This record gives sequence, structure tokens and C-alpha cells, in this order.
Amino acid sequence: MADVLASDRTLPHNLEAERSVLGAILLHNDAFNLAAEVIDAGDFFRDAHRRIFDKMVKLSERGDAIDLVTLKEELGRAGEIDEVGGPAYIAALVDGVPRSTNVEHYARIIKEKATLRSLIFSANKILANAYEGGEEADVILDQAEHAIFAIADDKVRDGFVSLRDLAESSLDTIEKLHARKELVTGVPTGFTDLDEMTSGLQPSDLVIVAARPSMGKTSLVLNMAQHVGTRTDMTVGIFSLEMSKEQLFLRMLTGEARIDAHRLRGGFLGDRDWGKLSQAIGTLSEAKIFIDDSPGIGVLEMRAKCRRLAAEHGLHMVIVDYIQLMQGRGRFENRTLEVASISRSLKGLAKELRVPVVVLSQLSRAPESRSDHRPQLSDLRESGALEQDADVVVFIYREDMYADRSQAPSEMQGVAELIIAKQRNGPTGIVRLAFIREFTRFENLAVGGA
Repeated sequence: MADVLASDRTLPHNLEAERSVLGAILLHNDAFNLAAEVIDAGDFFRDAHRRIFDKMVKLSERGDAIDLVTLKEELGRAGEIDEVGGPAYIAALVDGVPRSTNVEHYARIIKEKATLRSLIFSANKILANAYEGGEEADVILDQAEHAIFAIADDKVRDGFVSLRDLAESSLDTIEKLHARKELVTGVPTGFTDLDEMTSGLQPSDLVIVAARPSMGKTSLVLNMAQHVGTRTDMTVGIFSLEMSKEQLFLRMLTGEARIDAHRLRGGFLGDRDWGKLSQAIGTLSEAKIFIDDSPGIGVLEMRAKCRRLAAEHGLHMVIVDYIQLMQGRGRFENRTLEVASISRSLKGLAKELRVPVVVLSQLSRAPESRSDHRPQLSDLRESGALEQDADVVVFIYREDMYADRSQAPSEMQGVAELIIAKQRNGPTGIVRLAFIREFTRFENLAVGGA
């Protein structure tokens, strides 16, 4: 492999384009605005050009004209005239300047070369870190991916958008909302009352869904994922640390087909069931839902996989099932501190990806010892940091899980409560859903499970 660190190679640059941009600005101040939309001082290769453009920025910020006189004055105040080549070099910038109307094209050439240099610098740093071996491989890999994505983000600059274009895109959005009948600003869950209370799952939010075992945590978030994946054009990434990807798919399949999960596992399917299965498989096959069932995965690896998924397919929602099975980096005095570290990292993941990250969590046994078994924030297992870091905390409670089976079903039989115990930017309260046990499926209660 060729040595990327070789010093006999010249870094990518185009000095003619740099001089042309600076000269065009000195001749026509309007050219500055065109150039400034594409580049900044750090994108110039020659130090003298970086200094000159930086002074042009300062003049523009003050509302002063940018010409030979004002530029020399500004450089003189900073004591940098000699550093840029003296008055003669500054004056020569306006000689032989191509058409100033092409300044945006020249600026893009400068940006292109700057991007290539950034890639080279990042590659050199990655190589150096890898050779030194001071960090673990996955840490270096995470740093490498972060550096590359940062370069890509810096290369993309959005400009003004006309009201005409906004009107067209907004109309498309309104039509989609009208078709879904869900006035939400975030990712819709498919549960009407929950979406009304939260306006959907919001970008950059860490959402904790917690419950005692067998309350239906996994089923609830899979139902959300199915709605997003099959009823919208959004993409969902699922990290399953407990169940295999095949198990998750079968659970989604029984819910989508509305087939008794027990009969499916036992192989007791009728002719009508096969038709339902075929239709459900077709629906799920078109859904942009991606599952990773790597055991004991950490946030660093999650971040890397999410970046890749976002680059290839887009990404609008991440689900983690569940936090107590995750591993923190490094050594911790106790599990509570480890979960706290994981919690902070997951919140950071949500902010970086700008998508809601829905994390499942077990609850402590405390609800079992109370007469009212409904969960409370203090029941979050192993870490109060979950409550602190979370933007939204949702508890699942099903009274029929505690009812005496010998008694006649209560009015809460088949009814689940989603207790919104915390919502940083919205109300708290209770949402009731129907839970259809044979399909392991939650549905809107108002439609009677239809």
C-alpha cells in the first residue's frame, strides 16, 4: 500500500482560483457575498490568501467597502502587510482577473481542494493513531468515521429557498399529514392519543420505554416501528440485544397478519392464515426497517452502524432493546455508574443523528410491593441518570397482569396504560391502548382493536 504519509506529494490546491476570487472581490464587492456562501478563510491553501480573505470578512461585517485602500489599511492595523507579500502583491491581485461573474465557480474549486486536503489530514491522523495504538480499535474507528462525516457535512451548505419552493414542499407535507390524519411534527407512533400528547417522537429526543417483565415493551416499540416502516417513507433502525432478528420478524409478522402467535409457533395454520401471512410478508418486505441483533453491543458500535445506515438509506428513528444488556466502555465501580455512562452516550447519539432514540429499560421490583402497581420514575432500574437524560419517559402498565386469574376479567382486561411520566417539552398523562395478547399487538383503544 502506498504510504499516504509521504511528504513528497503536494497537497491539492489551485492558487489561480484563490487569486481570482480575491481579485474579483476587490473589483466588485458583490462578488464577496457569492464567495462567502461557499468558502471561508480556512479553505484557502496559501496563508497569505487566508489572511487577506479574513480581513475582507471583517470589512464586510463592519459594512465597509472592500478595495485596495481599505484592505491595505485593515492588514496594516493587524501588522500583516508583509506577511501577505506586501502592497505590490495585494495590488497584483486585480491584474488579469478572469470574469468576476465566475467567482462562485472559482470558490467551488477552492472548496473542492480544501475538502481533499481535509480528507488527507484526517487520513494521516487516522494512520498515526492506528500505528501508535494508544486507543482501542473501535475508538479509533469511531473517531475516523466522525472526522469523515464532519468533512461531508462541512461541504454541504444550504442557501436561501424561495417561498414558491417552500409552498410546494409544504403542500406535499400537508397532503401526507391529511392522508395519515395525524397532525404530528415528529415521527408518528401510530397510536393516536400518544401522538396527540407528544406530537410524535421528536428529533434528538431520548425516549425511555420502561416496564416490568412481560408487560409488552418489545411489542410496543415493534408496533411503532411497523407503523413508521409501513405507513410512512421513514427508516427505522432496531438494535435487539435480547431477541434474534428472526424472532423479531416473526413477532412483527404475527402482528401484521393478525395471526395467533402460539398457533404460528406450533405450526397450526389454516388456509386463511397462509393468505394473511403472504400479504403481511409483502407489506413488511417493503418497510424500511433494519435489525441488528449483535449481542452486548456498545454505543460506539451503534453510532458507527447508524451513520452507515443513515448514509445508505436515511434514518429517522432508532430503537434499542434494551439498555440493561448494553455494555459501557472502560471500567466502572458499579453497574449504576455504567448504565449512567450508557445513558449519556445514547442521548449524545440522538443529538448527533438528530433522530429520536427509543430505549427500552427494565424496572425494579418496587411496583410489586405497592398496592398500586403503576410504575413511578423512582422505579427506573440501576440508574437515576435514565430519568435525568431522558426527554420522554413512558411506562407500560397492564392491570390484568396483576389481577387474580380466577376472578372474572375486570374492565381493564386487555387494556394497557402508557404512563407518560416525563416529557421535557410537553404534558404528562396516561394514554390507554388495547393489547391483543394472541397477536402480541397494541392498538388504538378507540377503534376497538380493529
